[in-house]
Amino acid sequence: MEGTVQLVQLLLPLVLPATSALARYTPDWESLDARPLPSWFDDAKFGVFVHWGACSVPAWTSEWFWYFWKGEKDPAFEAFMRQNYPPDFSYPEWGPQFEAKFYNPEEWADLFEASGARYVVLTSKHHEGYTLWPSPTSWNWNSMDIGPHRDLVGELGLFLREKNIRYGLYHSLLEWFHPFYLLDKKNNFTTQNFVKTKVLPEMVDLVNRYKPDLIWSDGEWEAPDTYWNSTEFLAWLYNDSPVKDQIVVNDRWGKDNPCKHGGYLTCYDKYKPKSLPKHKWEMCTTLDKKSWGYRRDMQITDVMSYAEIIEELIEVVSFGGNYLLNIGPTKDGIIPPIFQERLRSVGSWLRINGEGIYASKPWRVQMENTTPTIRYTAKDSAVYAFFNSWPQDGVLELLSPVPRENTKVTMLGFPELLNCQQISTNQPLIITLPQLSTDFSENKVWTIKLEDVE
Repeated sequence: MEGTVQLVQLLLPLVLPATSALARYTPDWESLDARPLPSWFDDAKFGVFVHWGACSVPAWTSEWFWYFWKGEKDPAFEAFMRQNYPPDFSYPEWGPQFEAKFYNPEEWADLFEASGARYVVLTSKHHEGYTLWPSPTSWNWNSMDIGPHRDLVGELGLFLREKNIRYGLYHSLLEWFHPFYLLDKKNNFTTQNFVKTKVLPEMVDLVNRYKPDLIWSDGEWEAPDTYWNSTEFLAWLYNDSPVKDQIVVNDRWGKDNPCKHGGYLTCYDKYKPKSLPKHKWEMCTTLDKKSWGYRRDMQITDVMSYAEIIEELIEVVSFGGNYLLNIGPTKDGIIPPIFQERLRSVGSWLRINGEGIYASKPWRVQMENTTPTIRYTAKDSAVYAFFNSWPQDGVLELLSPVPRENTKVTMLGFPELLNCQQISTNQPLIITLPQLSTDFSENKVWTIKLEDVE
């Protein structure tokens, strides 16, 4: 394939010496899909997604503003522009207004640490093409040349790594209105002008410059992975890149790839299976239920509640997934206070209950559809039961655990052993819950730890 040769030529100067004794991955899905997932990702469970860029300037309705305005010619977006901007205004004119005046990556990192997130994924480039680092293939449409005149990607990475938080970079393959992409699209993707001159050099630059722990690929849906040269890039990433041992990637590398190929599965936005998948997966969702990027027209009722976040986190983890929760900062680099409050609330809950979340595995039973709903995880010799409604009589019944003679039952946050009994093997395990203080009763979801149960 011509594209394979060109990618090899592109990557040759970057290839590191390979150890002949180590198995190498070939540029095909059978080989790439066989690569073991680095353990840090499954252990992490909870991450924060950040959608930020030039789209944060209009900040109206959606981060897809440019596409709806000029691609779809949506009447609502056209009316918004007529009412607020001169007739000849163009989207790139928002670039200089994306100044990130109050962007403080150290404060961001402090917030993400307080949230309990074990990894953070920042949009290095969304579908608009504006890059948050000085990309050499995005002249005058990057955060160093225009707008903040700062390397936003690099600055955040320094502070995250000081806190041992894994750093992921979202990268869109397509760019809606890049002339080379539009030319390739017109040719039914039989040419690769955009891939050769923009996509591959850009991804290689991201990897070598920032050494991310995760690449969150997106924008794959219009062209096959053969157009993007995805398998060739991933073979280099796994074999010879400076992050070959720790790097994790998702499944969005071609229009037929999601839910089929990649390091882990995202399938589609807000994907959430109803049973235990066989492959590692992640649910990405967003605090603002109507948008991924910041929008000025957001209402308080559009924001996920604390209880909704915690319950969904537990649901995802009980089925073996990771939970990636998105926020959208303002054009000035401010994370809206309502988002900060939600993230800190999650962190407060995790400081008590995270033992049953981080590094856990799905148990033989993932949930009991009872009142209250019970969800389970397991780690080492312990089973964790999460419940979202405090029984009025202070007694919790669990149908699935089978106690042994030495079974110990506690509630995370309380050191004392709890009284439990099972009348017969066909009856539920009955646990007498502790009396709660007012503060602790507001947790919304509580965790029972069972040691030495079947």
